[in-house]
Amino acid sequence: MSQKTKAASTSIISNTFLIISKLLVGLFTNSVSIISEAVHSFMDLLAAVIAFFSVKMSAEPADKDHPYGHGKFEDFSGLTEGALILLAAGFIIYESVEKLLSGKIDYIDSIAGIVVMALSVVVNIIVSRNLFKVAKETDSMALLADAEHLRTDVLTSGGVLAGLILIKFTGLKILDPVVAILVAMLILKAGLDLCITSTKTLLDSSLPEKEVETIKFVLSEYPHYKIISYKDLKTRKAGAERLIEFTLIMPKDLHLEDSHKFCDAIEADLKRNIPNAYITIHTEPCDSECTICKLKSCDSSNSVVSI
Repeated sequence: MSQKTKAASTSIISNTFLIISKLLVGLFTNSVSIISEAVHSFMDLLAAVIAFFSVKMSAEPADKDHPYGHGKFEDFSGLTEGALILLAAGFIIYESVEKLLSGKIDYIDSIAGIVVMALSVVVNIIVSRNLFKVAKETDSMALLADAEHLRTDVLTSGGVLAGLILIKFTGLKILDPVVAILVAMLILKAGLDLCITSTKTLLDSSLPEKEVETIKFVLSEYPHYKIISYKDLKTRKAGAERLIEFTLIMPKDLHLEDSHKFCDAIEADLKRNIPNAYITIHTEPCDSECTICKLKSCDSSNSVVSI
């Protein structure tokens, strides 16, 4: 079992346990905030299942129908999980507002609720930290989305826990739906952030500016008599993979074998600096107006490649 699959499996198991615990306690205590948290955890379980299958599918090698691999499955998974977070927030707000408007807030036995919510906070802190760690190491959008789910669960469970403690000491049962609404606002933000990040990748947005600058720096380090210039730099991301394309303008009399070796050297250099990089280099000869070509006479003797 791969590191990513193991992390996703752990999330599934922990979420299943927490859903059952929260739902039973929520029904027993008549607490809308705990029942809402059970719904939130159910969304987390769906997210964990999606993450589990998406990391397995994204690991499949390129094939005839997907020549660039299956990395986009992780990005689509992130968007789906973001949408699930938004749905969970909407449900919590709806249930809480209905309680406030109707005034039907039943007796809440907060002791059982306090115990299960405290347990939820501890479990989700442990599991989410592991997910964030693995997501960072493997650059997995699916695991990052799952970790974001659980981080919002830590925040929301902590909010509900605080509300239940206040209810226990003040007797103000109206705090239950009020806390639930505040919790839902945090969930909404997390869901929107995740949807925006996933959509950018699905729409083939460029790599982060820091990585683009790294690419430019690597190219600038090579001698100008070997690279006259470069153009049409394009970058995008598919799951953990970085796809980089550009055109090199090279001396027109440079031997094909030397040109090939030189491109291989650049490719290896970029891969050392950019993780999971897949690089496509197109070469073009310098035209007759090229200044360097005039100075060097585009003489291949001046363009011998030393690798």
